[in-house]
Amino acid sequence: MTALDLSSPVAVVGTGTMGQGIAQVALVAGHPVRLYDAAPGRAQAAADAIGARLDRLVEKDRLTGADRDAARARLLPAESLGDLADCALVVEAVLERLDVKQELFRELEGVVGEDCLLATNTSSLSVTAIGGALANPVRFVGLHFFNPAPLLPLVEVVSGFATDVTYATRAYETARAWGKTPVACADTPGFIVNRIARPFYAEAFAVYEAQGADPATIDAVLRECGGFKMGAFELTDLIGQDVNESVTHSVWQSFFQDVRFTPSLAQRRLVESGRLGRKSGHGWYDYAEDAERAEPHTAERQQPPAYVVAEGDLGPASELLALIREAGIPVREEDEDHGTRLVLPSGGQLALADGQTSVEFRDVVYFDLALDYRRATRIALSASQDTSPQTLAEATGLFQALGKDVSVIGDVPGMIVARTVARIVDLAHDAVAKGVATEEDIDTAMRLGVNYPLGPFEWSRRLGRNWAYALLDDLHLRDPSGRYAPSLALYRHAYASDKREGNTS
Repeated sequence: MTALDLSSPVAVVGTGTMGQGIAQVALVAGHPVRLYDAAPGRAQAAADAIGARLDRLVEKDRLTGADRDAARARLLPAESLGDLADCALVVEAVLERLDVKQELFRELEGVVGEDCLLATNTSSLSVTAIGGALANPVRFVGLHFFNPAPLLPLVEVVSGFATDVTYATRAYETARAWGKTPVACADTPGFIVNRIARPFYAEAFAVYEAQGADPATIDAVLRECGGFKMGAFELTDLIGQDVNESVTHSVWQSFFQDVRFTPSLAQRRLVESGRLGRKSGHGWYDYAEDAERAEPHTAERQQPPAYVVAEGDLGPASELLALIREAGIPVREEDEDHGTRLVLPSGGQLALADGQTSVEFRDVVYFDLALDYRRATRIALSASQDTSPQTLAEATGLFQALGKDVSVIGDVPGMIVARTVARIVDLAHDAVAKGVATEEDIDTAMRLGVNYPLGPFEWSRRLGRNWAYALLDDLHLRDPSGRYAPSLALYRHAYASDKREGNTS
């Protein structure tokens, strides 16, 4: 089944920010668009607002005046649901309440034609549950746009339990014809993006709650070391703490309070205090005009070590050896089966975060995972009270000699970037194993939906098949709550690698 013909009218029910955005997308693509809102006057106000945005597109040379005029002529407010009778697609973007959506679609089913595609833009409710109110749910799908809909390319096309593949395909092809990048997924809590993105927020909050680092430092490490566009604290301030927490809580409840999705108590207190982020003027950060900007912890300058000894394979951090040599610091490599670390002149060790703590070993400093060690501008180091000041100073001076700012955080197993990426990779493997989506669609969704520097499977391939499993297994031993227990899918992934190499231990 192909995309809807451009002559087919499209209706949008609900004229808030998302409804207006979806209507603009369909309108600019060439469809006649009907706007309906139960509140009197809102449909006309939304049409006026869309018209004003079309004017701005003309001013920016992104739309011709003729195309704007033609689009305006195709945009009509509807006075009742009955005015949508001839529409080929109706997209709902109303209040995020199951009973409200079910009642709306029951009414729509009695108005539109038998072949009309019915779609919900829900981000947190079950598509299957909404469609369960229909006598004929085979034509019901989720079309989850991301805000702002005219700008962000991703659309999650969600098939409910009763959705027929022909209607899901029609929705998919229509979204693509509108210039969007659709991904297909099953009806699971959070769909793709809101399911797999939970650790990005959860692990940052967990490090904060464990007194490992302050929000500004955690955000800086995620950006400048991990390659994320924004840190978790600044991003949730932008989204709105109440909105972000609501999605987290919905996913957690929908998974029967699975510990992997447990909401943050610190974020709950923030919401209870009314500090909702930018929209309230204060969240994790203070947005008052005279507020002092929160700065990340950055270590003072230290002397670099005279040399380092590399023992074993540094794995994802192996490019550090070339950077150290380029900085003029001699590197002696020793092939050691028992270690993947750098030994400093003091005798202390420097190792990539692996899910263990500094306090477990004599005089060790951990460094965090980086997206690209050459391009990273900040590195986090983790040390315990038993780490000698000389070892920490040498480790700090080493990375400063490579041109990096250094943030020293508490003795947090898995640190910041490493534990976050490992959990994202794990949830992605678990989602594929459970038929939620394909590897390719998950990578696409996470890059386009939340602007990750790499998709989870791209990360997995870059880091090695066993890396995420080994780190999470170490974390699980230290926190046996189940939060970090590697999924069976990730275990199979790691085990398959060992088996191919002839190692079945």
